[in-house]
Amino acid sequence: MILVTGSAGRVGQAVVKELLAQKLPVVGFDKRPTPGLSNAIVGDMKDMEALNSAFHGVSALIHLASTPDESHFRRDLVPNNILGLHNVLECARDAEVKRLILTSTGQVNHWQREKQERTITADDPVTPYSWYASTKVFAEAIGRSYAEMYGMSVFVVRLGWVPRDKAHADECKKEFWAKDVYLSPGDAGRFFAAAVQAPENIKYKIFYATSQPKDMERFDLGPAKALLHWEPKDMWPEGLEFKV
Repeated sequence: MILVTGSAGRVGQAVVKELLAQKLPVVGFDKRPTPGLSNAIVGDMKDMEALNSAFHGVSALIHLASTPDESHFRRDLVPNNILGLHNVLECARDAEVKRLILTSTGQVNHWQREKQERTITADDPVTPYSWYASTKVFAEAIGRSYAEMYGMSVFVVRLGWVPRDKAHADECKKEFWAKDVYLSPGDAGRFFAAAVQAPENIKYKIFYATSQPKDMERFDLGPAKALLHWEPKDMWPEGLEFKV
């Protein structure tokens, strides 16, 4: 069974749709009902009882639930991106989950991307944009710890720009570099489906996930292509569900 936290979100719904299309068993977890998924638990990451229930029979976790982008640090980012992550990972450990897929962001490389002298790889030092991206650096680090301490297979996915609505897509359209890091919902769904089925002998790995770049490959997609056998199909603005 594959547990998708944040299953009712923009990326979560795309992931659930693709997993179901590939006839993989899925359970969702979100603060609101997940469209198109009957096997879903409505709960909050502070609710350990609900989380433990969600992990019953789960062998792989796709952790998407978090507060996206900049928000109030104490009120939103700490409860969801730090404490919520702690609760989810501890439940995963207790449930002896074999694969953890943790979502990060291209914003952890913000200041390299601003210079953009070459394609950024996972070996480059992180230079997070602000507090939100810093919480994702924390997630990457603790993911490595879980891989080492508990023998889990842990993937970190530095996601590109997935527009949540038309306003967010219009913002993406204005930035010349954003079209190179755009990630369509379809490509996101296919990426996570490939990641969850990858060989278990990959202990810890950081991947970038974007759709096909418009002008240049700003984030290194090579490891995802080589190890996950994933190829993005879309290019900005393909895959959007609204006009820009």
